[in-house]
Amino acid sequence: QLQASGGGLVQAGGSLRVSCAASGLTFRTYVVGWFRQKIGEDREFVAAISSGGGTTSHSDSVKGRFTISRDNGKNMAYLQMNALKPEDTAVYYCAVKIAWRSVASRDGYGYWGQGTQVTVSS
Repeated sequence: QLQASGGGLVQAGGSLRVSCAASGLTFRTYVVGWFRQKIGEDREFVAAISSGGGTTSHSDSVKGRFTISRDNGKNMAYLQMNALKPEDTAVYYCAVKIAWRSVASRDGYGYWGQGTQVTVSS
């Protein structure tokens, strides 16, 4: 199971960190991805991190502002979001997959968390 948390309301320019807690799986063997879904839009890729944490990928829209990380000892993954913009408003989901391949595609992610709402006010 995956449990996302840490969302909330923040002003534009502010920061927020969302977390993903994993249980019931060998977390350290999985790639973790963060996706977000805005109202009326498809779920889109935000960032991914390899099982050992040595490789990351961020979408162009968040590169330089968001940072994905993980702590395998705690079965946790994080998405640090800085310089937030109103267009970052969305429900943020964490997900895991086995292989570092096509990480920006929703396909292949076998487990998904329930999502946490992030709202950025202007």
